[in-house]
Amino acid sequence: MEPPANPGDSPVELELTVENVESALYQLYFDPDMERKNVAQKWLTQAQASAHAWQFCWALLSPDKLPEVQFFGASTLHTKISRHWSDLPTEQHESLRMQLLSHILHFSSGPKMVLTRLCVALASMALNLIPQAWSQPVADMVRAFQPQKPEPEGSSGAEASQDPQAHCLALLELLTVLPEEFQSSRLAQARRSQLREALAGEWKVVCPMLRQLLQSQDSSDQVKEKVLRCLSSWVGLDVPLGESQELVQDCFTALSNPELFDTAVETIVNAISQPDCQRYIDALVNLMPLVLGLHDQLKTAAQDGDMETSHGICRIAVAMGETHSRVLLEQVEHWQEYLALVNMILFCTGIPGHYPVSETTSSLTLTFWYTLQDDILSFEEEKQSVYLQVYRPVYFQLVDVLLHKSHYPSQEEYTSWSSDDKEQFRIYRVDISDTLMYVYEMLGAELLSNLYDRLGRQLMDPQQSAAWQDTEALLFGFQSIAETIDVNYSDVIPGLIGLIPRINISNIMLADTVMYTIGSLAEWLADHPVMLGGILPMVLQGLVKAELSVSSVSTLKRICRECRHDLGPYAQDILTVSQDVLVKEIHKSSQCMWLMQALGFLLSALPVEEILGRLHSLITPHVQQLDTLAQQEPDPTNKQPIIHILGMLSSLFTTLDINRQADGVEGAANPRLTPSQTTRNPVVVVLQQVFTLIQTILSKWLDDSEVVEAVCGVFDKSVRTLLHDFGPMVAQLSEMLGQIYSAFPQASALDLARQMVLIFAGEDHHMSSIKSLIVVLTSATLTIFQQGPRDHPDIAESFMHLHAQILKRKPDLYLSDELDVKALFCCGILSLKFPETPTVNAASLFFTELLPRCKDMPSLGEVLQRDGKLLTETILQAVGGGSPRSLTEHFSDVLLSLNRHCPALLSQWLKETLQTPGFPSAQVSTEQKHTFSQQLLREQTNKRRVKDIVKEFSLLCRGLQGSGYSDY
Repeated sequence: MEPPANPGDSPVELELTVENVESALYQLYFDPDMERKNVAQKWLTQAQASAHAWQFCWALLSPDKLPEVQFFGASTLHTKISRHWSDLPTEQHESLRMQLLSHILHFSSGPKMVLTRLCVALASMALNLIPQAWSQPVADMVRAFQPQKPEPEGSSGAEASQDPQAHCLALLELLTVLPEEFQSSRLAQARRSQLREALAGEWKVVCPMLRQLLQSQDSSDQVKEKVLRCLSSWVGLDVPLGESQELVQDCFTALSNPELFDTAVETIVNAISQPDCQRYIDALVNLMPLVLGLHDQLKTAAQDGDMETSHGICRIAVAMGETHSRVLLEQVEHWQEYLALVNMILFCTGIPGHYPVSETTSSLTLTFWYTLQDDILSFEEEKQSVYLQVYRPVYFQLVDVLLHKSHYPSQEEYTSWSSDDKEQFRIYRVDISDTLMYVYEMLGAELLSNLYDRLGRQLMDPQQSAAWQDTEALLFGFQSIAETIDVNYSDVIPGLIGLIPRINISNIMLADTVMYTIGSLAEWLADHPVMLGGILPMVLQGLVKAELSVSSVSTLKRICRECRHDLGPYAQDILTVSQDVLVKEIHKSSQCMWLMQALGFLLSALPVEEILGRLHSLITPHVQQLDTLAQQEPDPTNKQPIIHILGMLSSLFTTLDINRQADGVEGAANPRLTPSQTTRNPVVVVLQQVFTLIQTILSKWLDDSEVVEAVCGVFDKSVRTLLHDFGPMVAQLSEMLGQIYSAFPQASALDLARQMVLIFAGEDHHMSSIKSLIVVLTSATLTIFQQGPRDHPDIAESFMHLHAQILKRKPDLYLSDELDVKALFCCGILSLKFPETPTVNAASLFFTELLPRCKDMPSLGEVLQRDGKLLTETILQAVGGGSPRSLTEHFSDVLLSLNRHCPALLSQWLKETLQTPGFPSAQVSTEQKHTFSQQLLREQTNKRRVKDIVKEFSLLCRGLQGSGYSDY
């Protein structure tokens, strides 16, 4: 069939005829040209919205049309009914309903997609008419579909008697989509409540019919599956379980039919997961034997490796046990049944096989154990103790089961797993770890003793020939608990620390867990430093193995951070091994950074006179390598090594803080007496020594932002850590920063300058260096703004942050003739126009720091008088649609600050800018603009209120008010 016209040529002018709609559909579905498809789609959307759509949709549903055309006709009907219902005169409602029913009967044999859309259209119509204009929709629908009473619509009546099953399925489809259409429709709260009540009343008609169809031997599997889906849809309306419990019970019989199993599971789970079910305790109690009756089917499925069946039955058991845990616990006379359900769920937790390769069921149960524990522990003490007698033994069993499920498979089997399976197993073990940590709250110290006794037997008893997985699982249990629970007072930890060195760590996965377990006990070791001697050699042994990189380095870092004041005797060993692995490049870049941070902690706690020598021996090989690289011409192959070495120095200087020494020395005579009072900080000494080398690197890599960022990172981390001890470096660093920024502006240089302003702005002897730097940076950045800053949002952001910091810490700099305050104000306005959130945020911060100072600083006051109107206009334009809606909050901060510090001027500027017709948007009237101004000017303190006023005005300007967007 050839399309009669081509809407791609002039879609806007094309007449809305059936032929043209068909032609556009051909283009949409079959034209390979994406641009023409898009044109057709746009035109079809306009066609659906037009008044003509009420007519042409029926022609598209003609039997001789393609299914795609018929589908569009049905979809158009749904669109008109759901969105343009008010366009249809009341007297046409009845004929529309009869036409829809007739077409649904006609399409009952297919195509399925057309039938479903027609059913959705009729459901949408019902929602518009219930309850006043259509009081018994379900009864009328059932009557229309009864074979013995065909509609007097010619051919459809003949078909009605020919295929009763097709009509039955069509009726069930209609009844299924009715609640779904209600759930997905946007309705006012009052209307939603009215409809929910009316539909719940209709359940009295639907429920017996569904039950009859499900029980009937004449019903095909197809009909029964549709019944199950229909029930699933209606339970979403919170229909009372008391009224439908017999139907839910009937669903359990469908579980024995493999064709219906999945749908039956879904339906039962939906039915018993409704929170409202807790009002129907008798119904829940009556369902319990049916759930327990599935235990044998579950065991058989587990033995046969039937993952689908065990998964489905587990979902039902968990839905019953988890959703209604407290209610069922309180049914004291049925305590044995609930205990049986808990044991059934425990069986699911421990189902045979390795997750996720040979089973996927056990993970479904983990949240149940949280819920049950919470409910038991929420009872008053006397009642709680009774429940604990029953359930503590179950939870000890649970621990055994969880540890068993956390076992790694054999090395060979694990190697054969896909990377996706390994990642899922890792996440599964994290979930088990969280569950064990939670269970500790119920089982307490006895749980640790239990784990320790079992580990002791494994490692000490010569009769025991435990697999490495058993040892690993017990340590994993310890680590899960020690990671988050304070175990400092546990009497088993000393014994555990004594057992760990006995573990053979030749297996990598076991060795990994040993490392993490030691790491989790770092705080305990800080309180018991005498035990470090037995443990540290194992960590250093792990450090030389690339396979243990993450676990060994992170553990050493934790020990160095927590125990640094007691590591003096072991410092040489730690440094020797660390230097060795760093030179041999055993670890990846990120682990090298962690290791440097660990060594920073270690060095911080050594005697001050030792630090410099140790520091030199640690970094000399890397500085030498950096020197070699610096002599070479820039090349991609030597760029990464340069960034890597600079990153290691940054990481080291992040944690190397000799002022921390006093933090851990109790009773120090003068705890904040810093070495800078007598000698230079070792970090400063090193930085001064490598300064020339860094300048050489910069001279060659000045146009590479990553290298410049890495250099700035070294100084940034040092400034943040050393604070005022960094003082000796300020002059030469300021000079270097000014030079590199003038040659090639980079945001990282501005960020470092901001850090220096933060720390040294209050120190007069550094102010000339800082001031000179600010003048140079500002001058270079103003040049960028004059040339057009749009391609440099990062520089604009960092520049605004820098000047916000100056205004906060040292506003006197703005009195200098060398700073062009007017130009800075304009830079702020330009930055507000950026679409990037961080840049706008920084510009808003700049203005909220600047505006309060305009009264006291004449130069700022003059600029505000001159350009404040432009600032106001820029903000209003952005709020009115010039910028993304997500930025509105930042603009409201500036408006609030203007209103706080110059309300009279703001009032004048608002009046002048808003009187322009169509500004900031044609969508807002003069009256709405006046209301906005008045509301805004009334608020000088309430930040939340100003934000709401500006947000509301922004929505009005964009034509989104009342569209539902105001909720987001």
